Amino acid sequence: MIPFNKPYMTGRELSYIAQAHANGHLSGDGPYTKRCSAWLRENTHASTALLTHSCTAALEMAALLLDLQPGDEVIMPSYTFVSTANAFALRGAVPVFIDIREDTLNIDERLIEGAITPRTKAICVVHYAGVACEMDAILDIAQRHGLRIIEDAAQAVMSAYKDRPLGTIGDLGALSFHETKNIISGEGGALLCRDVAFSERAEIIREKGTNRSRFFRGQVDKYTWVDLGSSYLPGEITAAFLAAQMEAAQEITARRLALWDRYHAWAAAYEARDMLRRPVVPTNCRHNAHMYYMLLPDQDARAEFISRMKAQGVQTVFHYIPLHSAPEGTRVGRHCGSMDVTARQSERLVRMPLWVGLEGEIDTVLEAADKALEML
Repeated sequence: MIPFNKPYMTGRELSYIAQAHANGHLSGDGPYTKRCSAWLRENTHASTALLTHSCTAALEMAALLLDLQPGDEVIMPSYTFVSTANAFALRGAVPVFIDIREDTLNIDERLIEGAITPRTKAICVVHYAGVACEMDAILDIAQRHGLRIIEDAAQAVMSAYKDRPLGTIGDLGALSFHETKNIISGEGGALLCRDVAFSERAEIIREKGTNRSRFFRGQVDKYTWVDLGSSYLPGEITAAFLAAQMEAAQEITARRLALWDRYHAWAAAYEARDMLRRPVVPTNCRHNAHMYYMLLPDQDARAEFISRMKAQGVQTVFHYIPLHSAPEGTRVGRHCGSMDVTARQSERLVRMPLWVGLEGEIDTVLEAADKALEML
């Protein structure tokens, strides 16, 4: 079976892990954690970049930094992973789901203002497939209504909007280094702060609500509990693995883009025959080839395609069940307006295998896809 995903290793991960052990520091904020944080600051220009044990943790930190209270509302797309909503619902805030765009499957910025109420505190955008939301319009809305913006940039490492790295355009950004992402550490994430005003409190929240970082910098003579927080640090083994990945980030991105381009060129003929729709990447967006998806005619066609690909030894998958229709989504959140695009596109979408190392098997995948599509 050609898998949907296969974690890539650069060849330096295990030696870096051994060095972390030799350094005698395996808990959080060791030398490799600092190296990864420096890489993030250099490559995103964020004022603060803090490694976390997951993107979920980074989103939870964002909710704490914004002091969300029970009943506060956060506008977000329904077509996203559960962590996007969970992070805010855990604080008692209400996820307010709105529809997505037909083209990019990102939040439809034209619907945001219609969902704003006196209880709205923030907008959480999700850069689906590493393709940016229409951030200039969203920034304008947030500024006019006094709202904060959180970027769920879990899929968007090395992506940009008008040359601005994703995760650094809003107030706070969350990245993922899960094994299904481009740059990986098994589990892992990062919180990015655009404004330095968030930096010190973000450190405190990340270290269980203590001012431990200030203590180690010699700014206080002892550290103590000063705020709400939790244990959001990754271990040094995780950071050592990630450091090797970050060193190869340009190469990894280039190889993924080459595979994405192969899929996109191959799918053009089927799109011309109205058998599928290809991803749309606006000209002002630089994407990272996080995934290659196709929109098939309907849910039955998708199920048939996945089944036929599996029979030929190729694993393909679909994606999210929209949160507004999920049991917990209906309990803790609400939707505003029609969700027709979300419902329709979520039933049609199928993801193709895309991982570094697939180059030697991409022809087999495409041949299988040819046969599967011609039988629909």
